[in-house]
Amino acid sequence: MNRLALLVAATFFMEFLDATILTTALPKMGQSLHARPVDLSIGVSIYALTLAIFILPSAWAVGRFGARRMFTGAIVVFTLSSALCGFSTSAWFFVAARALQGVGGAFMVPVGRLVVLRTTSKSDILRATALLTWPGLTAPLIGPPLGGFLAEHWSWRAIFYVNLPLGLVGALLAWAWTPALGEGEPRPFDARGFALAAAALGAMLLALDAEGWRAAALALVAVAAGWGFARHLKGAAHPIVDFRPLRRASFRLSLTGGSAARAIIGCVPFLLPLMFQLGLGFDAARAGLTVAPLFVGNIGIKPFTTPILRQWGFRRVLLVNAALQAATLFACAAIGPQSPMVWIAILLCVSGASRSTHFTALATLPFAETPPEEMGMANLLYSAAFQASFAFGVAIAAALLKLGGLFAAAPLGPFRFAFVVLGLAMFAVMASHARLAGDAGAAVTRRAGPGG
Repeated sequence: MNRLALLVAATFFMEFLDATILTTALPKMGQSLHARPVDLSIGVSIYALTLAIFILPSAWAVGRFGARRMFTGAIVVFTLSSALCGFSTSAWFFVAARALQGVGGAFMVPVGRLVVLRTTSKSDILRATALLTWPGLTAPLIGPPLGGFLAEHWSWRAIFYVNLPLGLVGALLAWAWTPALGEGEPRPFDARGFALAAAALGAMLLALDAEGWRAAALALVAVAAGWGFARHLKGAAHPIVDFRPLRRASFRLSLTGGSAARAIIGCVPFLLPLMFQLGLGFDAARAGLTVAPLFVGNIGIKPFTTPILRQWGFRRVLLVNAALQAATLFACAAIGPQSPMVWIAILLCVSGASRSTHFTALATLPFAETPPEEMGMANLLYSAAFQASFAFGVAIAAALLKLGGLFAAAPLGPFRFAFVVLGLAMFAVMASHARLAGDAGAAVTRRAGPGG
């Protein structure tokens, strides 16, 4: 099963590479597609949103068609839509191709992770989670400098062609290695629940990107669809989502405070490349290289995350890292033309190490106390929350830049405003983390007791 875990990790690599390689290229893409870079942020967030929406039927699809078909087919869709992104001739063509790419990603990583989780014992979940995420962390390290180099010296379209050879090999291995798992289960599909959930999430994201009466109208649609979805779940015989895993405090708090933390932290790789280019005048290649220490910290701390969690427990680790993230967000707001590059590199390296530790804890805690029979639904809820938090994080970051531009002096003012607001928001996340029990997750860290 280790080879399957490594294959799922490789799909993580594709997904994360595609998310992080794009931000340094947005200014060049804007010139080519005749759009402002901040407006192209919808291409980043809609990718994550379609991931979140189409994750919802993933558990049903595995039961109906089997893990092998769904995992392999998802890799194929993801790869073909990557080619369409590279062929884009307008902003809306690009956004549509990114949405289709999100559909492929929605079944790719969650289905693979579900297979791994179903075949892993409790005592090995922490190790398996580290194995799944480690290779994926190399993608953010490679993404910004590679995206900047390709955009500056070749073409931004080449960014998406990187996935083609990876996807071809991945599809062949997925078909050969993935067990069928659940093929032929006759559970009916909850089409109404899926439509209501998709409408609520989609309208909410579009409301963040819109202005004036359109934003208000979309917000009302989101509220109405969300209310309809909640009512539907109460009476549905086979609801698309089962919230039983939320009865456990560790799972519930890891999704609420954890989603907020991921949204805030996920803004940083989006904001920094834009700030270095639009605020400090760097070219795309230099901006990508300047962001690289963030991901060096990601990788460098990884061998120590499991020992750290086993020594100190989830509650303490999450609280300390939330405080570190708040501090580094405030420090990012202070970056200016006179900031020494060594200081920036150290700051981003510390931020990346804290970010990686935080994400590993948040990726493991939801499954620490979940029984095997609920693992599929827990994986679905976690995956949807993970992708939604990223989608709304990017949308919120773009909205903060627009809001900051109304009263903050350009070019650095809007970025400083965004970083300060995000740093303040992290204090609310700390309050959520503080509600965790001291021994939360002891089943996977092999710890117990109130010391946390």
